[in-house]
Amino acid sequence: MVIGVVTTAQSAGLVFRRRLQAIATPFSPFIRLRPPRRPNTCLIPSRLDSFSLRCSFTDTDVCDYVANDEVDEDHTTSPCSVPVVRLKSDCLDAEGLHLLGGNFVDTVFTALPVLSEEEQNTIASTPAHPAGLYALYASCLVGNLVEQLWNFAWPASIALIHPSLLPVAVMGFFAKLAVIVGGPLVGKLMDCFPRVPAYNCLTVIQVASQLLSVGMIINSNIIHPNSVSPVLLQPWFVMLVLALAIERLSGLALGVAMERDWVVLLAGTNRPVALAQANAMLSRIDLLCEIAGASLFGILLSKYEPVMCLKLAASLMMCSLPILIFLTWLTNKLSAGVLAHAKSLQTGSGCSPTGYSHETENILTSGIHAIKHGWFEYIQQPVLPASLAYVLLFFNVALAPGGLMTAFLTHHGLNPSIIGAFSGLCAFMGVTATFVSTKMVNQLGILKAGAAGLVFQASLLTIAVGVYWSGSFSHKIPLMLFLFLVVLSRLGHMSYDVIGAQILQTGIPASKANLIGTTEISFASLAESIMLGVAIIANDVSQFGFLVMLSLLSVVGAACLYCRWLKKPTDIQRDLFSFELLQSS
Repeated sequence: MVIGVVTTAQSAGLVFRRRLQAIATPFSPFIRLRPPRRPNTCLIPSRLDSFSLRCSFTDTDVCDYVANDEVDEDHTTSPCSVPVVRLKSDCLDAEGLHLLGGNFVDTVFTALPVLSEEEQNTIASTPAHPAGLYALYASCLVGNLVEQLWNFAWPASIALIHPSLLPVAVMGFFAKLAVIVGGPLVGKLMDCFPRVPAYNCLTVIQVASQLLSVGMIINSNIIHPNSVSPVLLQPWFVMLVLALAIERLSGLALGVAMERDWVVLLAGTNRPVALAQANAMLSRIDLLCEIAGASLFGILLSKYEPVMCLKLAASLMMCSLPILIFLTWLTNKLSAGVLAHAKSLQTGSGCSPTGYSHETENILTSGIHAIKHGWFEYIQQPVLPASLAYVLLFFNVALAPGGLMTAFLTHHGLNPSIIGAFSGLCAFMGVTATFVSTKMVNQLGILKAGAAGLVFQASLLTIAVGVYWSGSFSHKIPLMLFLFLVVLSRLGHMSYDVIGAQILQTGIPASKANLIGTTEISFASLAESIMLGVAIIANDVSQFGFLVMLSLLSVVGAACLYCRWLKKPTDIQRDLFSFELLQSS
């Protein structure tokens, strides 16, 4: 059946304006056009759904509509008789535009309300929910301050109880093991529950585990103040290890939820500038809380007894819990309830509307399958050497701020305030690296900037190890020089941390970014757990030099692996970073 319709040039102009809207909509999200009128769907016959429409201009300025009859036989019995046609994409050709006249076309284009470049940049840099984002910053500040204070408090307190590195190494080992094994399972459960209740539940679990850990350490100080019996056989130590593992696992889940999910919803996925600014703000808050937490507990420990310091820390934890729950509620309130639903309800991950998975009984099997799939995709990524260099840096547990370094310095009788200042300065280097890395990328390019950060860290740590073996730490000058070199080397480490993340963002497909990123965290935790296992064997303070040498070798190995990858680029690397490789050649 052929349907012919003759219209005037005015009707052609209307069709032309609607055609402009169809062309502009997919490519220009900032062009605002009045939506076309929709036909009454109740009058549309199903037998005419496949009709197509072609519009062409002839010399008589007549717009002819031709509909091709492609009716299926099984739909011929439809009772509806109103014909409906669809426009084809070739409705207007060059001849039709010429016949409409240049003035008419210019008028149509100039009448479109297109946003200027400045207005588009303003929208891209404005968060979707700015008030909710500020509430998220406040929640991150309170939670990270307590968490970073506890990360410094527990190894310092344990080091004052036991004369070796063994308790700290065992606790750190099982904490990393919990992250490796339980991370994917906790992430799967969080995807199946509403965001706000799941976040509040994990917050309560984290604070409760922290308070339990504080109670166990206080109990060990009161009942066994100078005990030399095997600490690993004490019931309080077993409870302490379990509580710390739960605290680390819940803290990791809270951090991933805030940095990978919440901030994206509040800043806006289609507002890259606002999202980048929000990511930078969260990173700076975390580093500043590390500075403040370590310094605060170090000052307290230098003026009061360990039990009193732990009681003050417990009071801070209990006060932070209602504040965190309120800020979480406020974040959701100020963001118009954007956090109110589970992620699975939006992405279709297979969870029921009540929040429970249809495969709860097979969650362990699903977790193991997720781990295997993540490892396979991680090995197949195009920028694997850059990621492996990042993982190798996590073998460095002796030449970095952490539990082992805190225990080592405590055993050497260093003032706790100085130990806290050391950890704070290392975190301050991380804040500095967020600014330095940008200039490095502008001057050297992203690939060479990554190599510069690794070489800088390896060079300074080589000098620091030389100071460690040549000087006696009974004098403060060699010890202070050793710590200064370690602090300065953190600038290279954190610079590569920032630059390496950008390399991975460039080389990894967006559809696999989260999978490969979480798998990389698991490998990094595995590297730390291996070194902590070695520290369990070499637990005497006099054997700390052996851990120092292993840490140095891991950093040097990371620098060599990355530089070799940079010197001999693969075909995939040439495609991803062709501009920089052409500049270097």
